[in-house]
Amino acid sequence: MGRNSSSSPDGFDGNGHAGNGSGGGNDLGFHSIRDRFLFKRNPNPSPSPSQHQLERGKTLLPPDRPALRGRSQPNRFNRKGFLWLFPLKGKSTFYLVIIFAVFLFAMASMVLQSSITSVVRQGSDRGRWLRGGLKLGSTLRFVPGRNARRLAEGDGLDRLRNEPMIAVREPRLAIILGKMKKDPQSLMLITVIKNIQKLGYALKIFAVEDGNARTVWEQLGGQISIIGSESYRHTDWSTFEGIIADSLEAKGAISRWAMKRHLSTSADQLSTLNISFILWERRDEGGQWREEGGHSFSKEPFCSVPLVWIIQEDTLANRLPVYEKMGWMDLISYWRSAFSRANVIVFPDFSLPMLYSVLDSGNFFVIPGSPLDVWAAESYMKTQSKIQLRKDNGFSKDDLLVLVVGSSTLYNELSWDYAVAMHTIGPLLIKYARRKDPGGSFKFVFLCGNSTDGYNDFLQEIAARLGLQDDSLRNYGINSDVKSVLLMADIVLYDASQDVQGFPPLLLQAMTFEIPVIAPDFPVLKKHLVDGVHGIFFTKHNPDALMKAFSLLISNGKLSRFAQAVASSGRRLAKNMLASECVKGYARLLENVLNFPSGAFLPGPISQLHQGAWEWNLFQKEIDLTSSDMLNIAEGGSLFKNLSIVYALEGEFTNSASSKNISEDETGNLDQDIPHELDWDVLGEIESSEEYERLEMEELEERMDRNPGVWDEIYRNARKSEKLKFEANERDEGELERTGQPVCIYEIYSGAAAWPFLHHGSLYRGLSLSTRARRLRSDDVNAVVRLPILNETYYRDILCEIGGMFAIAKKVDNIHGRPWIGFQSWHAAGRKVSLSTEAEKVLEETIQENTKGDVMYFWAHLNMNGGVDNALTFWSMCDILNGGYCRNAFEDAFRRMYGLPSHIEALPPMPEDGGHWSALHSWVMPTPSFLEFVMFSRMFTDSLDASHGNVSKRNMCLLGSSEIEEKHCYCRILEVLVNVWAYHSGRKMVYIDPHSGSLEEQHPLELRQEFMWAKYFHITLLKRMDEDLAEAADDGDHPSEMWLWPLTGEVHWQGEVEDMSLTR
Repeated sequence: MGRNSSSSPDGFDGNGHAGNGSGGGNDLGFHSIRDRFLFKRNPNPSPSPSQHQLERGKTLLPPDRPALRGRSQPNRFNRKGFLWLFPLKGKSTFYLVIIFAVFLFAMASMVLQSSITSVVRQGSDRGRWLRGGLKLGSTLRFVPGRNARRLAEGDGLDRLRNEPMIAVREPRLAIILGKMKKDPQSLMLITVIKNIQKLGYALKIFAVEDGNARTVWEQLGGQISIIGSESYRHTDWSTFEGIIADSLEAKGAISRWAMKRHLSTSADQLSTLNISFILWERRDEGGQWREEGGHSFSKEPFCSVPLVWIIQEDTLANRLPVYEKMGWMDLISYWRSAFSRANVIVFPDFSLPMLYSVLDSGNFFVIPGSPLDVWAAESYMKTQSKIQLRKDNGFSKDDLLVLVVGSSTLYNELSWDYAVAMHTIGPLLIKYARRKDPGGSFKFVFLCGNSTDGYNDFLQEIAARLGLQDDSLRNYGINSDVKSVLLMADIVLYDASQDVQGFPPLLLQAMTFEIPVIAPDFPVLKKHLVDGVHGIFFTKHNPDALMKAFSLLISNGKLSRFAQAVASSGRRLAKNMLASECVKGYARLLENVLNFPSGAFLPGPISQLHQGAWEWNLFQKEIDLTSSDMLNIAEGGSLFKNLSIVYALEGEFTNSASSKNISEDETGNLDQDIPHELDWDVLGEIESSEEYERLEMEELEERMDRNPGVWDEIYRNARKSEKLKFEANERDEGELERTGQPVCIYEIYSGAAAWPFLHHGSLYRGLSLSTRARRLRSDDVNAVVRLPILNETYYRDILCEIGGMFAIAKKVDNIHGRPWIGFQSWHAAGRKVSLSTEAEKVLEETIQENTKGDVMYFWAHLNMNGGVDNALTFWSMCDILNGGYCRNAFEDAFRRMYGLPSHIEALPPMPEDGGHWSALHSWVMPTPSFLEFVMFSRMFTDSLDASHGNVSKRNMCLLGSSEIEEKHCYCRILEVLVNVWAYHSGRKMVYIDPHSGSLEEQHPLELRQEFMWAKYFHITLLKRMDEDLAEAADDGDHPSEMWLWPLTGEVHWQGEVEDMSLTR
């Protein structure tokens, strides 16, 4: 009667719901834990409801103890209960009893939660960081943000695969390795990359540092570029459909950093940080760290390249609580900013994103699967003996050890999982832990808390109250050697109060140790394990089901043959568990994240992947290393932990904060110790001065062999005078450098990340399409100032480089007074087709010698732009680069531009003679020819916009198949427009090899006479059309609401000149 009258909840599941468990000793054991903890936690408590509960709990002893029976005093109340006060009969009595029972259950649940709250210790900093704001009884789950959910729920490329398309190259994927070591993290990534390569991806691999896994990676992706080398610094990331960065160490490649306080720091000293191109950072007015410029994925033009960042380590997660405690919010914001650059941050399990939650900007995602736990267990087994471990820990080899583990999220303390588990396994303890068979006995080991927290005393009290054998219950802290505890066990019992999202790592290690496991029938476990084959399932919070499952593994006090078969099957399964799911998860993610442009093949369908195992054969030697060597790796750390970028960046932050001997105020404010604007200015001057001296010497050396002349003498004298006063006026010096030069090549760029691709010297001048991206210490032209329409992001994006040309052509005499003019996209240097020193010399000499004739020299040809095959025609290449719509778009724009009727052909013919065509806006021509080309291009662009664009559908673009192509809608068709104009206007087209400087005429004039549409490209017709448009603009007669032509340059017509004369 005493047992049945207990008001404690049966099988409380942590969510406020009751299970199906019965009463019995399990109920009593549960109360014993609670009561004992209250006594130990607060030995001298003040009166409180919890103290009353303690006094009441002392009466709840096992039914075979005389004390309980002696205290039962028969009286009327005990015989009938207090229902005798309410003389109800029939159904009323029945309903009242039910209501009262529910009320008691709810009250008991509340008291139980309060009790457990009072006994649970605070746990480690990591646990508090994770559980902040978590209430008892609630379920802890990782829920991806909106962006991550969109990626997870995307339909991939299934729709696009059903559409007709022409492709000429494989999709390109860049891999950035934070480290090239043979460890579990590399094993996972190599397995994934090797399989997605089978789907048709072309790989290019970069690495932050060299390592012993370099040979393996070279077999996958060919030659590896080490970050810090010149080749890495001039990598055009926009040529890749996406980037995969591995580990936190890749942070140095994602955005360069340097926090230096000492003004005497030189560039050589900074290079010791393994930074090839320093990204100076300053504090803005809000006090946050921000990036000023340099080679960074967070800056244009690379910020649009999809980035998948894989984080497998918890190094930073363990430091985040420290940063919060120290008040280093700038450092947390810095990492949050870095994380936010990635389109998606991928973790291998569901606990890591919760540990990093303070950095989550909605892009956290989980793809379960890692060989880390299996690797750790395999390495441990090779150096440890189960018998010896038992002997060292005071267990007999004949003891049957049952290890009880709970949720990995909370097993760093005695939490709900163990309280509820004690209720569930109570009958199991009473049945088996009371027995003492000859030669051995049952031992139940609980893995929770810290080894110094005294939980063993609590467990021994439980054992005494339940009448269990001495030392039948024991606790091991999570801070002890967990793998040794697992290896000693004969059975692992997993019992959690709440469902789990991912496969528990301790179960995976136990299965690798060939230990049979018993677990609740959670969906994620049933997804991977077959009941009775790889493990045994029982209904959650059902002691009878647990008893039945446990009995299947026991025979005469030993493990049964069935248990041994389950353990063997579990080990085989564990070795490659989640490998297939992991590989397919990444393949699906890439389909949803990457931008597949026109001309690129789509990767093969995921159904082609049949990989079901990790690439163990590549790492077997490393697994055989001793356990001591693998300790840090097995725990998810690094053998070179102190060299991690996390600690390096933290050290830079603390050094900058403590370099000046300034006393802190009571709030510990470190703002005074952070570098200020003046500090950065002085440091920038030092850096710029060193760079200037180096470039000056290079330029002087390269001009030593040139023919001297009057202008050369003036140039050298000007340089000598300016050398002594470098800081005077950089822009004026740029003009002096170009004095006497017949040509100036404007290098067009659109972001700070393109700076390393720009050239220095008198031949070049930068042309920035963005005011914010312009190099401050240069005389670069600000295209936005000259052409205000470029200040509108939409038009800057759809026009790209030709918008910069329009800006130069507007009042060209104010900025360019030379007979020849050239342009070059910053992409040319990234794609290794920019002019070499030898080619520059040949070009300048050729221009000076041949002053007559109308000719266009170009050095980047169309076949290099995307790897297009020579066998394709000009228009088929254009179609491929523009989503198959180039011919239609060009014909519509051309017909609209000239007002041609529908029955007249409007697509200019282009020959199939195998010659080269210009690409990347990399060419030089006479300045008058350039102005004529701009006149034609402005009208064509306006017609293209009018026939293709629509104010109500600005985001709609038929000239692209990917998001990036749609953003830069007109760019690719305008890139090849110069070829149509040069060919049909009768310009001589000469290709100059960018490396050797050799010259070769393309599409000779005498062979194209019968194909040219010269009448449409004659300067007289173009001028008349231009004047008609100018007159319409002057009269306000706009053909559409958003008329592009007047916004792209000057508006002049003869009537305007006559009106001005009359006015005078």
